[in-house]
Amino acid sequence: MEVVDSNVSFVRIIWVDASGQHRCRVVPAKRFNDVVKKNGVGLTFACMGMSSLVDGPADETNLTGTGEIRLIPDLSTRRNIPWTKGEEMVLANMHLKPGEPWEYCPREALRRVTKVLKDEFDMEVNAGFENEFFLLKKQEREGKEEWVSIDLTPYCSTAAFDAVSPLFHEIVADLNSLNIEVEQFHAEAGKGQFEFSLGHTACTRAADNLIFAREVVKAVARRHGLLATFVPKYDLHDIGSGSHVHLSLWQNGQNIFIGSGGSTQHGMSTVGEHFMAGVLDHLPSILAFTAPVPNSYDRIQPHMWSGAYQCWGKENREAALRTACPPGIPDGLVSNFEIKSFDGCANPHLGLAAIVAAGIDGLRRQLHLPEPVGGDPGSLEGKLKRLPLSLSESLEALKKDNVLHELIGEKLLVAIKGVRKAEINNYSKNKDAYKQLIHRY
Repeated sequence: MEVVDSNVSFVRIIWVDASGQHRCRVVPAKRFNDVVKKNGVGLTFACMGMSSLVDGPADETNLTGTGEIRLIPDLSTRRNIPWTKGEEMVLANMHLKPGEPWEYCPREALRRVTKVLKDEFDMEVNAGFENEFFLLKKQEREGKEEWVSIDLTPYCSTAAFDAVSPLFHEIVADLNSLNIEVEQFHAEAGKGQFEFSLGHTACTRAADNLIFAREVVKAVARRHGLLATFVPKYDLHDIGSGSHVHLSLWQNGQNIFIGSGGSTQHGMSTVGEHFMAGVLDHLPSILAFTAPVPNSYDRIQPHMWSGAYQCWGKENREAALRTACPPGIPDGLVSNFEIKSFDGCANPHLGLAAIVAAGIDGLRRQLHLPEPVGGDPGSLEGKLKRLPLSLSESLEALKKDNVLHELIGEKLLVAIKGVRKAEINNYSKNKDAYKQLIHRY
């Protein structure tokens, strides 16, 4: 028999749309327990057609204000909200009616793709995210309100951490209460920029954890009168923020990305190489999911540790894909690989769905990696392929990518392409539009 907390007044039903924005509907706890947890709440079809600038359906998404879905709570994600009393939150699946998933649902898209990986290859993907964000404070300048960095301290500065230590005590405590593991955190190289790393887990849960983690950081910052933003390039003259993701392949509880006895060429298993090679091959079109706004491409630049070239390297933080060997792994072997071109505007379920789909293609075609790049790819100008310079270029790559269309679903891809085209059109008319993203991400 389910135990209902009588101290809870409201339940937030959370979803993340195609533009990566967190949204919620709030219902009284009694109604949630009596009706909503089984039948959900109604939501317009337009919810998956909205861009980062307009809260209405974009053209060419095939989504309008006519028609309604049901937001069905995934009760396995139901949590007490740690930063406020008397409230819970739960992530939602999108159904046409209870028991019938909607083809546009991001969480369902990731489930579909991971099921293909499991059914065809008996493999699962684990993921862990590194999260970079800026902390901003409000100030008045010439009669105008603006948000500025909280400090000017350098990378891994002890002074920077001293300034925000009270926040991180709260952030880590809140994440622990949600059973989300924090591995480490530090001041990043940007002004007022910080990073924290989450532990790895099954990719669907990793995406869920990332959503909750963003909610925690923003809420704790608000409580201290600050604004936390995960925008890729908050200040065009400063370093950008990413949401780098580490991935590994698992089978029967074992990490099978690791090579056996160092016999593999690059320190990884054959299937690990096939999977990673598929991701590298499809990376230009994956960016339409993991770098989903024009501002994302202000971040993905050479010499900025953001992976601007279509290449990989061993422990090379300038490469788009980096193989990693954490402590405890035998010398010469790698346990996972990192994707740099994933940022805080990405819907994590859609981003991981695109990555896993590309990996499946690599496994099917038994692709192999090229030679790793050992130095700064930017110093090899003309010898390496540049990743898309703009959202327009990644969108063109996606339009030609039959594999992602097949595995993720044609209807959802039409909506995503329509939203991305709206982003491009919006920003072409207003070059400063990115400045408003701090309030959306």
